[in-house]
Amino acid sequence: MDEWKSALRADATDWLLEENNPSVRYFTLKDILDKPDDDNEVLAAKRKLMQTSIVPDMLQRQRETEYLKAYPRFYTCKYKGLVWSLITLAEFGAEATPQIKEQCEYLLENSQERQDGGFSQNTAARTGGGRITEVIPCLTGNMVWSLIHFGYLDDPRLQKAIEWITRSMRFNDGVAENPQVPPYDRYEMCWGAHTCLIGVVKAFKGLSAIPMEKRTKEIKDTIHEASEFILIHHIHKRSHNLNRISKPGWTKFGFPLMYQTDALEILDILTGLGIRDRRMEDAIHLIIAKQDDMGRWKAENTYNSERLIIPIGQKDEQSKWITLRAMRVLKRYY
Repeated sequence: MDEWKSALRADATDWLLEENNPSVRYFTLKDILDKPDDDNEVLAAKRKLMQTSIVPDMLQRQRETEYLKAYPRFYTCKYKGLVWSLITLAEFGAEATPQIKEQCEYLLENSQERQDGGFSQNTAARTGGGRITEVIPCLTGNMVWSLIHFGYLDDPRLQKAIEWITRSMRFNDGVAENPQVPPYDRYEMCWGAHTCLIGVVKAFKGLSAIPMEKRTKEIKDTIHEASEFILIHHIHKRSHNLNRISKPGWTKFGFPLMYQTDALEILDILTGLGIRDRRMEDAIHLIIAKQDDMGRWKAENTYNSERLIIPIGQKDEQSKWITLRAMRVLKRYY
């Protein structure tokens, strides 16, 4: 059962189970120790993450007058705005409290473009809803993923966002074989001859959160296209020259990543879908090589986490979040 641990220099499970980070403890019980949702320890950790540590602290900060005034800058206020805080709360495993539901509703009302269903960086001043010319795939994928976590999967508005992904995503690898149509084609960085890999990853992440039994043919086809697009890049390399890294930052792990990504997050999504492919091996070896002698991983990228309303972690410090993600990936892969 634990053969995968041979890839570890040491077993950090007990460290991850410490009470000082109830969110990490919760996911460790579920994902590393395979305890069911109704297990007493899992239930206790779930309660505690809502009562202590960063989740209740974030929710308290979000109730402050200055934060409420900043609601209209839900995306452009990086990384304190409502979009980023909601993604973070979902990453921490927060439950959908009335306060969080209110935030979800605000974003559905002000960020989601009403005609096609994608999520936008700003609100349309005259019509309300998201501004159609500022709808982007990374934001839409992140919002689909977060809103599914908070119980919106069957909401017609979220279904519309999912349909936007399956209809609008492109997977061009250097040639605009399937060019984007107006008004979305205004963003060359998203929809150009080479589709933005970050946008693909975040859309992929959003669709991956949909339970198997609720995936339509269109969803399954898009998941397959996205995974193949990622795999031809061997996760973090250039598909047309596998000796080169796509972006050096993708080899430096961080958490949370917001609209950015890295090799570890991408592998977390792929292995969560049960995908194992030889084209993942270089990235797997990268993960293994980055652990220290205690079987722990350090935070190498804190660009996002240092700018949250409550900063988490420090650069070059051992990170429970990154260690949890790395162990989860290795456990699934091996």
